[in-house]
Amino acid sequence: MKVRHNVRAVLVDDGQLVFLRRGWPGGGSYYTTVGGGVEADDADLEAALRREVMEEIGATIGPATEFLTVTEPGEKVTVVQHFFRAHVLDMDLDRRSGPELDDPDIGDFSPVRVALDASAVRALELQPPELDDCLREHVGSWGA
Repeated sequence: MKVRHNVRAVLVDDGQLVFLRRGWPGGGSYYTTVGGGVEADDADLEAALRREVMEEIGATIGPATEFLTVTEPGEKVTVVQHFFRAHVLDMDLDRRSGPELDDPDIGDFSPVRVALDASAVRALELQPPELDDCLREHVGSWGA
């Protein structure tokens, strides 16, 4: 069985959470965390996380803390998602460089800020459900 590791960032910036709004032409939008697959040349999970955050939203982040790991078994590939919390130090969308941005059919791929509270998280209907549940329970304490 092959195992693929993904890193995902729940970002806090100036008292708000930062997620991505994704969508394709002719389809609806949904919200997700910044992140993606760990590549062979990434030194570790945190290095992969920092690369993904820069690629997708042009941001640098402070220390990252893993708060949730979700394993999704599949027939051919098991995906292990590592969720980290980090504060945004700076963000400039002109620095984005991910391969997703080169796809003319990518559609909406933009950062969205939401309030740092459980009701705002609930409205996003984040996936996987384990992330949604964890954020609803703990996000209120992250603003302290």
